Amino acid sequence: MPRDPRFDILFEPVQIGPVTAPNRFYQVPHCTGIGYNRPQTLASLRATKAEGGWGTVCTEYCSIHASSDDDPFPSATLWDDEDIRSHALMVEQVHEHGSLAGVELWHGGAASANHYSRESPIGVFSRPAGVWDPVQTRRMDKQDIREYKRWHREAAKRAQQAGFDIVYVYACHWYLLRQFLLPANQRSDEYGGSLENRVRLVRELIEETKEAVGDTCAVAVRFSASDGGTDDAQTTEEPRAQLEMLAELPDLWDITVNDYTWEMGTSRFVPEAGLEKAMKWVKNVTTKPVVSVGRFTSPETMLRLVREGTIDLVGAARPSIADPFLPNKIAEGRDDEIRECIGCNICYSGDQTGTPIRCTQNPTMSEEWRKGWHPERIEPKRSESRILIVGSGPAGLEAAVALGKRGYDVTLTEARNELGGRVALESALPGLASYARVRDWRLTMLDKLDNVVVYPGSTVDEEQVFEFAPDHVVIATGAKWRQEGTGRWLEDPVPGWDRDTVLTADDILAGTVPEGPVVLYDDDHYYLGGVIAEKLRQLGIAVTLVTPANEVSTWTTHTDEQHRIQARVLEAGVRLSTGTTLAAIGEGVVSLECVYTGSTREVEAGGVVMVTSRKPNDSLFHALDGRTSVARIGDCYAPGTIATSVYSGHQYARELDGGTVADVRFLRERATAP
Repeated sequence: MPRDPRFDILFEPVQIGPVTAPNRFYQVPHCTGIGYNRPQTLASLRATKAEGGWGTVCTEYCSIHASSDDDPFPSATLWDDEDIRSHALMVEQVHEHGSLAGVELWHGGAASANHYSRESPIGVFSRPAGVWDPVQTRRMDKQDIREYKRWHREAAKRAQQAGFDIVYVYACHWYLLRQFLLPANQRSDEYGGSLENRVRLVRELIEETKEAVGDTCAVAVRFSASDGGTDDAQTTEEPRAQLEMLAELPDLWDITVNDYTWEMGTSRFVPEAGLEKAMKWVKNVTTKPVVSVGRFTSPETMLRLVREGTIDLVGAARPSIADPFLPNKIAEGRDDEIRECIGCNICYSGDQTGTPIRCTQNPTMSEEWRKGWHPERIEPKRSESRILIVGSGPAGLEAAVALGKRGYDVTLTEARNELGGRVALESALPGLASYARVRDWRLTMLDKLDNVVVYPGSTVDEEQVFEFAPDHVVIATGAKWRQEGTGRWLEDPVPGWDRDTVLTADDILAGTVPEGPVVLYDDDHYYLGGVIAEKLRQLGIAVTLVTPANEVSTWTTHTDEQHRIQARVLEAGVRLSTGTTLAAIGEGVVSLECVYTGSTREVEAGGVVMVTSRKPNDSLFHALDGRTSVARIGDCYAPGTIATSVYSGHQYARELDGGTVADVRFLRERATAP
């Protein structure tokens, strides 16, 4: 169907200095966990976004010199001419779809410990470098500053040779140029102290970058509109004064905010368009185009911000990951098919673990080259097989959609009356409402597939399977949280685990309210333990959260929300006992044990909630195995995240009737011996 003419403004071209973006959809620089190691994987990922209608597609942060080495976090590099070919590969593929390609030139300064290059970190003054690394920067002298500017110029020229249309001066987040801009920069030379002096290096880099690339490339500046304050009342006075000094120098302003956990915060803590209040002043002080982000998932929000003059280009990282074809779907009047980002930040975990980016909503992310997966196209069926899928959680729903798109006749059954499995339950917890999008998008797509039939409220056993006689059976019946307390820390059941007062996460999700006070034992370390503690506090129940880790929900450091989760549970009145495990559960009391010293203490507990590990619901699989063609997917196969379940379901659908699966399922990019 044709697009709503109200959205026509989003498809207008935008002049950015000497280049023209074909529309207002702008994929801002974002990390991928791929970096310089896997150029073909990266090129295909970015090219898919260009194919999907993103008018501008940028790299991740791109190091200009070996003194800015972020390993083990993978960045792009333009250290020497050998790097040009890898970038040219991406640029060529992006250009094939008529989009602009941008590169974000980056130096980490004190943020880079240089583990790989072993170069001494450099900075505004000598201070600790890296994250918790036991090294410091050396203070940059005048010669170092001249060298830094030379590295930046040469990287800009290499970017020009690679064919980039937009070259960035990266002056925000916690990196080198931002370190020069901060009031803490009290150098006594012309690069520190006064506001004008602290802005000087950014000004010089803008001017020198424009000189280096001439009229072939636009120069963008990534800049923070705030420098502190609370989420809803960020301070903007000094950033505004700085931007006013530079207002007309670059060709584009890419605007962020001071707090990275707000800029790319999870949906549990940050709403759509969360940056708007802090950055809407920017268009009042510059005539140059402005792009900014805000996890824009609604076309209506994008339209409003452009019409109001807050932004000229709709910036996106996560929405472009969840749906690389978002712009085309708006253009074609298929808004209902947009695969909306749920704001879980599993994408960011790729960078934080040094592995290719993945997405809960989009299982094809990072698989474009190495598996040949496309987010909108899938190979037609190779047989007339009939498929029965038992279970409608994220794995079952994804398998049903993908198999349905291939053309197979699919029957999907669900024991509960409500479809969605774990996402239907977890999305009812505080702050997790957007997780329901995993279910909702797939139900929307199933409604468009006449060859998929869904039966909710239908429990299936082995007799019914053989009566139905499908060609293939897929078991997607999920997993149950263990009650006995075993997990990472405890290999044996906790004494007293079988008391009636001991519940699991499943019980809370099902609506059971425990007697207080509650001891919640979290050995899962992702989001669920913390959010259940928050829910119990909302019910007025006293909670002590016990975890063997040194902080709450420790794995969420990878999704950049651990600090906010710990603050939330503390503000809710949850008592924390970190570095602690369960020793025994008694009548109205729990014995806790320090994981370091082995010392024990008792706390009052009317109830205990276990969030430790899960056991697959795979009895139906074992009853059928060897008697018919049957497979397990999702948590029934190997309990994991919602993202791993979606991926598992999609992989099954892609591989059905594809012959023998290779030992290594994907193409590898590898260094080869000379």
